[in-house]
Amino acid sequence: MDSPDHPEMHFPLKDDAFLATADARPLRLLAEYLEPLHQLRREGVHDTVVFFGSARLREDGPEGRYYQEARTLARQLTEWSTALPCTSERFVVCSGGGPGIMEAANRGAADAKGKTIGFNIGLPFEQRPNPFITPALNFEFHYFFMRKFWFAHLARALVVFPGGLGTLNELSEILMLSQTRKIKRRIFILLYGTSFWKDVLNFDSLVKHGMIDPSDLDLFQTADDPERAFTLLRDHLASHCLPESGVETPAIAASTHPQDSDPLGGSDAPQ
Repeated sequence: MDSPDHPEMHFPLKDDAFLATADARPLRLLAEYLEPLHQLRREGVHDTVVFFGSARLREDGPEGRYYQEARTLARQLTEWSTALPCTSERFVVCSGGGPGIMEAANRGAADAKGKTIGFNIGLPFEQRPNPFITPALNFEFHYFFMRKFWFAHLARALVVFPGGLGTLNELSEILMLSQTRKIKRRIFILLYGTSFWKDVLNFDSLVKHGMIDPSDLDLFQTADDPERAFTLLRDHLASHCLPESGVETPAIAASTHPQDSDPLGGSDAPQ
């Protein structure tokens, strides 16, 4: 981009054409890390409860009960979390930002007049931001792996409703990070809808064939109604309602090398 006074000069920070090139990809990746970090800190978000589930489920569809129950659970969690004696926003309901179960989760949090996050992604179909996301916390990502990072980075719990390939992908990612302890803190994983998950995923068979250890079955629990799900989540999350430190939140990811120190103390982050 040339200056009127100096036609041969270029201003990289204002060169939108350059920022769209392959050479500028590292800058775009950094933007999808640093801009959400900046905005989440401005909004005082400390940690999240992430809801996954199908974008295709509708409130009035054949599996509409899951929509209603996700909305109820998100409302209950938000009512509980906003009553905590904290200066920052704790256990904020977060979704992938689209329709279906994602909409139900954001809607339930909005019913309780709490903040709620949408980590959306541009796709050719299905994925459009729902209207219940807090405007300042409505993000749209280009890169799937940066979106996945933000799901894991702040999560204290994960609630997984019935869903398709996207839901299975996100669930397996968090299970793997937990199994391999790449996330040092425990993320409480709750599979909602026992019969659905038993039909879709045969964890017992994985144990039988030696693909996972029997102790890996302790990585998750199941629930079939909002009241049971809320009780399990509340009991786990309450153990993390510790006095808040002066560390700015959310924290920066820690190094994988123990000798390297992180000035903001983000040892919980996926590495």
